[in-house]
Amino acid sequence: QVQLVESGGGLVQAGDSLRLSCAAAGRTFSYYTMGWFRQAPGKEREFVARMSRSGSSTVYADSVKGRSTISRDNAKNTVYLDMISLKPEDTAVYFCAASPLNYATASRSAFDYWGQGTQVTVSS
Repeated sequence: QVQLVESGGGLVQAGDSLRLSCAAAGRTFSYYTMGWFRQAPGKEREFVARMSRSGSSTVYADSVKGRSTISRDNAKNTVYLDMISLKPEDTAVYFCAASPLNYATASRSAFDYWGQGTQVTVSS
């Protein structure tokens, strides 16, 4: 098992940048593909980005491609999501997730472990 704790959310202005962090504890962090998802009020939780165990493979949702970068530091057991040019439609609770599949798909069902989420609010 792995426990995940997100941080870094907050209230920002449109056009601002933000870095989200997710600290992992428990089983070896480098064993997991790590992902970020988000859920806006009244909407389904959607995929944002994921990175393979070694960091060699990344996948992004079209909605954030070019504006977001996922990275990981296996020595610090932490995964990051850097977002630039934030838009009001990026407002959501952002969740970190871990999958035992090395090249997990962008599906919620591929991820077994989830954090509690961190709120990101982008004002116009």
